[in-house]
Amino acid sequence: MDHLTLHHKTVEFIARQPRMLIGAEWSFASSGATMAVRNPATANLLLEVPSADHVDVDLAVQAARRAFDDSAWSRMRPRERQNLLWRLAELIERDAQVIAELECLNNGKSAQMARLVDVQLSIDFLRYMAGWATKISGSTVDPSLPLMPDSDFHAFTRREAVGVVGAIVAWNFPFMLACWKLGPALATGCSLVLKPADETPVSALKLAELVLEAGYPAGVFNVVTGTGLSAGVALTRHPGVDKLTFTGSTEVGKQIGKTAMDNMTRVTLELGGKSPTIVLADANLQQAGAGAANAIFFNQGQVCCAGSRLYVQRKHFDRVVGDIVDVANGMKLGNGLDPSVDMGPLISAKQQDRVHHYIEMGRELGATIACGGEKSGPGYFVKPTVIVDVDQTHRLVQEEIFGPVLVAMPFDDIDEAVRLANDNPYGLGASIWSNDLGAVHRMIPRIKSGSVWVNCHTALDPVLPFGGYKLSGVGREMGAAAIEHYTELKSVMIKL
Repeated sequence: MDHLTLHHKTVEFIARQPRMLIGAEWSFASSGATMAVRNPATANLLLEVPSADHVDVDLAVQAARRAFDDSAWSRMRPRERQNLLWRLAELIERDAQVIAELECLNNGKSAQMARLVDVQLSIDFLRYMAGWATKISGSTVDPSLPLMPDSDFHAFTRREAVGVVGAIVAWNFPFMLACWKLGPALATGCSLVLKPADETPVSALKLAELVLEAGYPAGVFNVVTGTGLSAGVALTRHPGVDKLTFTGSTEVGKQIGKTAMDNMTRVTLELGGKSPTIVLADANLQQAGAGAANAIFFNQGQVCCAGSRLYVQRKHFDRVVGDIVDVANGMKLGNGLDPSVDMGPLISAKQQDRVHHYIEMGRELGATIACGGEKSGPGYFVKPTVIVDVDQTHRLVQEEIFGPVLVAMPFDDIDEAVRLANDNPYGLGASIWSNDLGAVHRMIPRIKSGSVWVNCHTALDPVLPFGGYKLSGVGREMGAAAIEHYTELKSVMIKL
């Protein structure tokens, strides 16, 4: 294993070769199959985990069903669910450095940034969701019932846990996304089967360890590791799953949505993005340039709402692009365990090749590579890249690249900026950089996007729902909206 300085608990966890959690048992795959997990910074083998198939998924769903229907979990009061989530958040806080290092080793991201962002946001989110456990409520209503005018009625609604949740998460924020699914599921009283991404199962297995330590009953939280084609497909098709929640690519999300409808399984999908960053003429240009650079280069550009399309009012275009190029050229690439590193590797050789293919496509069509454009190894590195002289209709502008690649174009007026921002099949996030609040407020309702940030980008908070328009998905993560997606609404009418 390649490491600079690691916590001894990190080394011990990797050395244990962690297994899946099904019920209360740490399990090998029933077939005995395993799959390799690699360190993206070196391309070296990190460890091997079980490679589950439909048999293992069925066992996990059965364990989750027993927990939901028959165990102490089904009878647990809201206050107890709240306290368990608080306990889990405390354990994550205790092991924050270990989790950050595991995320770095498995995903390639900066361990320092993982602790400040991924782990801390997970802690904050679980504490926020813990509060919701005691606040799930319905309402009383006064029915009319004109066909029974001489009778009295009492009517109300109640929210009930949807049941067994199947959760599949992406590889860009493995731990945080798992917590985004786990939090509302456990707050509402659901049980959960988690399938982490093929590439990044390690931190999910650490999370499973902490869930058991927190005192959750067996089967409430299960983790099956394996490929999407085997374990993932089996989970999405399983008739014992009441709700599916998926974060990942739009292509896979569409397939999951179609499969869910076969069983009328409830579904939420947080999918891809191609988010615009819009810089108006009155903006603080220094802040806008730095903010736009961070919007695309944070987490190696592997962010669903990354600011991958830049639109700058024409008279300031060269200045803002120049500032971003300066940031890009000054970034240090390397192993995320090194705190001096600004950008780590991409997740895999496949993703490295995919991102580089888009850059080469731009070259072939005559776009200008203002900086970057190269890939390197060992490991899966791509230099931060800025591309100009590209047409709005080009695939570079229309398709999600999911890497540190920014396409930049000028605009002349606000109407054109809104048109260009909306001229894309995605609608996950957008940012506007301006000090003219009148102009900003007029633009916000016109931008077809689930989130609009002003003078910042990817500013997430547990209280604000997160999700997208158009091909960016269905439903919302976080906020009160998440509770609605993990419950069923029941109407009750009592004739007195």
